[in-house]
Amino acid sequence: MKQIDFDQKYSPIWKSFEADIDNHNGRKAKLDPAFPENYRKICNHLSLARQRHYSEELIDYLNQLVMAGHHALYKQDNRIKLGYIGFALNVFIFTLRKYSKAVWLSTALFIMPGLLMGLACFYDETIIYSLMSPSDVAEFESMYDPSLDKIGRERGSDTDLMMFGYYIKNNIGIAFRTFAGGIFFGLGSVFFLCFNGLYIGAVAGRLTSIGYGVTFYPFVVGHGAFELTAIVFSGAAGLIIGYALINPGQQSRLTALKNAARDAVKIMYGAAFMLLIAAFLEAFWSSSTSLPVELKYAVGAGLWFFVIWLCFLSPLGRQREPN
Repeated sequence: MKQIDFDQKYSPIWKSFEADIDNHNGRKAKLDPAFPENYRKICNHLSLARQRHYSEELIDYLNQLVMAGHHALYKQDNRIKLGYIGFALNVFIFTLRKYSKAVWLSTALFIMPGLLMGLACFYDETIIYSLMSPSDVAEFESMYDPSLDKIGRERGSDTDLMMFGYYIKNNIGIAFRTFAGGIFFGLGSVFFLCFNGLYIGAVAGRLTSIGYGVTFYPFVVGHGAFELTAIVFSGAAGLIIGYALINPGQQSRLTALKNAARDAVKIMYGAAFMLLIAAFLEAFWSSSTSLPVELKYAVGAGLWFFVIWLCFLSPLGRQREPN
């Protein structure tokens, strides 16, 4: 096909496509529904023009259309993705507030044993051995020794990226067990919440008593805002399932379980994302000893405020849950 025939046959598509882009960029109007199909056609036209050695002017013109079309589609795709993220965040927060009693009960089951065990281990150095073996205690003490270049779990590898993967596996494993324990009429979730609270409290009390709080608290304050709250939320999701099994109401237990699980999973999606953030912070931020302690505390306080505000005080989730 000669170039003049090629121009006459396809120029209406090019002009319409170009006008659609101009309208979209200038007036922020939505792209025509046929835009993606026209974009595909113009990409093909550009390929044909190059294969047939049409003029450089035509090739440049089609190439500009393709780049502008790709940019318009990319921006639109980003807006769609942001819309999905906003929707998922709103559903997560709405569900947390819908089951606020389960969240507060989970918080109490996690914090109270931790506080009591922390105080006990601070004042009596032998109590921690009722929960951990001497080798485990020695490992934790070596992890938070102020003389270390890196704070936290001993590296099997020298790379923070390896630790990022380890923290993801470890944190999500803890959260999933806490959630899945709800299937045993909530007793499993109660056990894992209390056990994790006791464990963390014992470590905190022990390290504080021997003077390692100067490394322990700056380490945990940042990622703890996401990690500890995610564990609490996972426990709340398990308690939701457990309560549905204990008190199904007018429904069968299977139906009540299905309905409760539908909401519990919404919480778990959010908790899993929080744990990814926590793992990233723990591997690349918390373990660094080159950062000033004051900065770690300031950032940690800001992250705690942000998480609490977002989940319980922000405008998100106040409306009825989107369908």
